[in-house]
Amino acid sequence: MNVLSRRSFLTTSTTVLAGSFALPSVQAARQPAVDQLIAPAPVFVSTWPFGRPANEAALTVFKRGGSGLDAIEQGIWVTESDPTNPSVGLAGIPNAEGVVQLDACIMSGPGHRAGGVAAVEGFVHPISIARRVMETTPHVLLVGDGAMAFAGKHGFERGPKVSPGQKKAWRKWREDQAKKQKAEKDKNHDTIAMVALLPDGNLFGGCSTSGRGYKLPGRVGDSPIIGSGLYVDNEVGAAGATGIGENVMRYCGSFLVVEFMRQGLHPQEACLETIRRIARLDPLGFDLSICFIALDKKGRFGAAGTGQGFEYAVTCDRFSEVFQSPGLTQASVGPVGGNQK
Repeated sequence: MNVLSRRSFLTTSTTVLAGSFALPSVQAARQPAVDQLIAPAPVFVSTWPFGRPANEAALTVFKRGGSGLDAIEQGIWVTESDPTNPSVGLAGIPNAEGVVQLDACIMSGPGHRAGGVAAVEGFVHPISIARRVMETTPHVLLVGDGAMAFAGKHGFERGPKVSPGQKKAWRKWREDQAKKQKAEKDKNHDTIAMVALLPDGNLFGGCSTSGRGYKLPGRVGDSPIIGSGLYVDNEVGAAGATGIGENVMRYCGSFLVVEFMRQGLHPQEACLETIRRIARLDPLGFDLSICFIALDKKGRFGAAGTGQGFEYAVTCDRFSEVFQSPGLTQASVGPVGGNQK
């Protein structure tokens, strides 16, 4: 069920949350000891500091009577609607032809259900289209024209195919390409991935992105692919990924994190071991630009990145905080959210 319309939710959530949580800390994010990485359900874990307001919105939706899927969907709405975020939603960096193509997926632990969309243009909330695919079709993934026809048929909110600011940046990028200057596309990537554990023990997750900046039209990364950008197993836990999608999807990264948790690893160690496994197999070694978040059935959470500086957000009734994850190399993971304006 949708307990709030999108419009009423987005116009009231900032006021509600300001009274429920402390303002974001100006201090550097801390890296707690592993035995401190546990929270009481309901708990929401998201990638990057911009995941914190999304988490807080999700918790508010749940406490108002929304389902786990409502909480994930409407929490991710916050990030998809952020006009300052260049890696999620229609404010994201466009593809090489100057059009923003959005990817998203959602997954329900109960019933092991999933839905996703890829290469969607001109729709505000791909996470909601993904949920509708899961709930109203026998399919898991719709792409391109088919996904957009489906979204149009179901009346989802439309928006511009690229923001004016990103259009201007794209024109400059295109001019630089014409001058044979080095592209910065490898610096332009990322997503919001969110996973949740509810008091009844059920797990949920969602993922949304505008994808790799200046990508080839039709390129799809890990974010809408179940088992790559997101995976939920209601018996074990949930995991999500962020970074360069190609380096995640070749190894089914989020699925691998959950499988390591199934073997008994703490969520943080499961994230670390997944990166180690990928680095052992990949010719790039640790030069992968990938990060993971994870949450298990006990409320234990964790994250890890190939380098230093990956921050993730955790929200429950007791606290809402951004934490620093461990990194396996001394290299920087880059700017928050990966994308540069």
